[in-house]
Amino acid sequence: QVRLVESGGGLVQPGGSLRLSCAASGFTFSNYAMSWYRQAPGKERELVATIDSATINPGLEITYLGDSVKGRFTMSRDDDKKTVYLQMNSLKPEDTAVYFCNAHWHRLDYWGQGTQVTVSS
Repeated sequence: QVRLVESGGGLVQPGGSLRLSCAASGFTFSNYAMSWYRQAPGKERELVATIDSATINPGLEITYLGDSVKGRFTMSRDDDKKTVYLQMNSLKPEDTAVYFCNAHWHRLDYWGQGTQVTVSS
């Protein structure tokens, strides 16, 4: 059974930090590109960051990072632990959204249930 379980969301003041985690199971994690998306109320789901699989990205470097989060967010993955992380610093109210973990390989797409991040004073 495929599972992606996000954790680490919550309420944080502007300027604060959060670290999201996504634990994967039920599929060959190392084959998949892993991404974080977010969806704010009334808006479309937005790609935040991606790290391609080690097959095409041996250093597991960040493949994509959205312009709105550059310099503030960073993503990492640990293939041994089958986990991806999103470190979010200098959070702004406009970062408020549900954050989703995604695994993609060829025609296969898996999604987590999402974790709420609210940035407010």
